[in-house]
Parts: sequence; structure tokens; C-alpha cells
Amino acid sequence: MNKDLINLISGMMAGFSKGQKMIADYIINHYDKAAFMTASKLGNTVGVSESTVVRFASEVGYEGYPQLQRALQELIRNRLTAVQRMEVTNDQIGGGDVLAKVLGSDIENIRRTLEESSSDNFNNAVDALCAARTIYILGIRSSSALSRFLYFYFNHIFDDVRIINTNSSSEMFEQILRIGKEDVFIGITFPRYSQRTFNGAKFAMDNGAKVIAITDSPQSPIAEISDTVLLARSDMASFVDSLVAPLSLINALIVAVGLRKKNEISATFSRLEQIWDEYNVYEKIEGTHDIDVTKI
Repeated sequence: MNKDLINLISGMMAGFSKGQKMIADYIINHYDKAAFMTASKLGNTVGVSESTVVRFASEVGYEGYPQLQRALQELIRNRLTAVQRMEVTNDQIGGGDVLAKVLGSDIENIRRTLEESSSDNFNNAVDALCAARTIYILGIRSSSALSRFLYFYFNHIFDDVRIINTNSSSEMFEQILRIGKEDVFIGITFPRYSQRTFNGAKFAMDNGAKVIAITDSPQSPIAEISDTVLLARSDMASFVDSLVAPLSLINALIVAVGLRKKNEISATFSRLEQIWDEYNVYEKIEGTHDIDVTKI
């Protein structure tokens, strides 16, 4: 329904009451602002009562106003420009407690991610990764931070992990040229969705590789061409992308894979500890002693 919501409201306009028409007209022309308004604020802005706004939500097919508001937020997820996102930031936070507002939003993103997560999808992703010959990871723009974090740990766990570093589509295809049916492609993309990440996932799918999407919504373009979709909320409290829930999901994926391959990675990390000590990779703190984990 999200993709057709504006058309749906426009098509129902003739049957609305005067107050509902005022609400509909505002949503159609200012959906970017309406998506973050409470029922009370939307009513005050339009000049109708809060109860009229609630009845309007029911009229267009939602259980209540929160469901309509969520649908509007889904609708604009990939439509807002940077300027519009800045305006949303000012409307939502303004001169308020920025720290509390942003951290509260991130907490809500993690809570909703947990509620909406599929254990079956998560386990399917772990199975595919553990059976993969080569793992390719692609995340562009702000998602590149997530892809590099995932690559850092997977590189310690798997024999052949490749992060796709690219400034152009041609470079990307050159780096995944040999991807095949024994491989896994992980595409990480959040609004505004990357066309290049979608194209890479499509190429991987066409060549028989399993595609794992880490994204925010079943309506995300990459979700349609993926074998497994892992959802993490990135609803913005500002013009800055919220990556807290996606990073938490990636942490869970790393831990699950690590537990599955604990014997192999124990040997790897033992070797790494020797290298780190030999070449002074980490600063040693005087007065500390090695901990005997067998006694913990």
C-alpha cells in the first residue's frame, strides 16, 4: 500500500468530508512533513480536530493514525533530499535535547529491528556464509562503514572475503567478474538506496551466487532480488543516517558465524595474538597481567 498511498488518497478525495479533504490535501502536498507529525500536530496544522485525523486514517484503510504515519514514513524513505532531511531535523529536534532525542530514536530502531527480525532468514544467512567459497561485501556511501566493519571480522573468520572498493560501476563489475554459484554476495544499502549496490546484487544473482541483503524494508529494491533479506531499521532522527540498528544486526551475524566456526577461529586468533605481541601491534599497559580464562 505504501507505494500507492498518495494515489489512493487522491482517488478517494471525492468521498471525504470537508475536514478529511483538508487533511488529504496537506498530506498530498506536504507528505515529507506530515510523516513526522503526531495526529494532534497534523490536526492543528490543517485546522481540524485530532479525532478527525484519527478517523481519516481509518477511512483510508489503517487501524489507526500510527499505522498511517508509519506508511508515510515508508513512502518518503527514499524520496527526501538532503535539504528536506535538514528541514525534518529542525522540525523534530530544533532547540530540544539533541542527545536524548537521537539516542532515543536509535533505541527505538533497535527495538523495532528485533521485533521485525526473522530468525529463519538470519539462520539461512549464517548457513549460506558458512558454506560459501568466496564472500563479496558491497556497501556504498554511508553504508561503506558497515561493509568495512563486517569485512574486518569476516576476514579473520573466512579464507576468502572480498570487500568491493569502487568509485564506478565498471570497477565494481571487474571485482565481481568471477562470482559464481558457490559464492555469497552481501549487499548493504539504506535510504537513499544505492543503484550501484542493486546492480552488483543483480549481477551476482544472474551468475548464480546467493545474495544476502542487509537493508531496512521489504520494499527496498535490493530485497526483490535477494535470496535472504536481513532487515534493520535506520529511521532517521536527522539528516544523518542512523546506522546503530544495522551495526547491531551485523554484530549478531558476526557472532553467529563465529560460534559456528569457533574451532577454526580459535586457531586463527591464537596465531594473531602471537603476531600482535611480536610486532607490538597493541600498546601494553604496565601493571596488568595475563588473565587465565579457564578460571573465569
